[in-house]
Amino acid sequence: MSADLNALKQDLMKRMEGAMETLKREFAGLRTGRASPGLVEPVRVPAYGSEMPLPQVGTIAVPEPRMITVQVWDRALVNAVVTAIRDCGLGLNPAADGQLVRVPIPQLTAERRAELAKAAGRYAEGARVAVRGVRRDGMEQVKHLEKKHQIGEDAMRDWADEIQKLTDRFIKRIDEALTDKDKEIRQV
Repeated sequence: MSADLNALKQDLMKRMEGAMETLKREFAGLRTGRASPGLVEPVRVPAYGSEMPLPQVGTIAVPEPRMITVQVWDRALVNAVVTAIRDCGLGLNPAADGQLVRVPIPQLTAERRAELAKAAGRYAEGARVAVRGVRRDGMEQVKHLEKKHQIGEDAMRDWADEIQKLTDRFIKRIDEALTDKDKEIRQV
């Protein structure tokens, strides 16, 4: 029976870690005034009859702290890449130079920094909700095992405490990530 509970714990950890990875990807997309490939990687470009992520149509580079470049592999897609970056909602103004698209990163205003901080808070809350959902699923599974008399009441309480400690650890990591991102956003 202990093997079932350990497998449950591993599954819960994996799912909570997935929530952390999603949060990290979302945070990478928040512009902080510094150039980062993660800023434009989620941009989807209409190409070859479907929408493709930007890294599948060109090479993203950061040649200087306030500039992102995209070396588009197919000359026919340059205008689509420029339009996709311009329309992605990040407030960027790309310019084409042959097959190279230059994306200057403008200085952030105080108002924009506040918006980004709010967005970071929303992403963190979404991650907390996901972790709590995983906790709820784990608690239900443990209660189900106890109802089927596969584990005792004491073991159920012990596992419930273990799941809560795991949840608390991940919530703390999410809060720390939010604090770090908030400091990064608010740096002048």
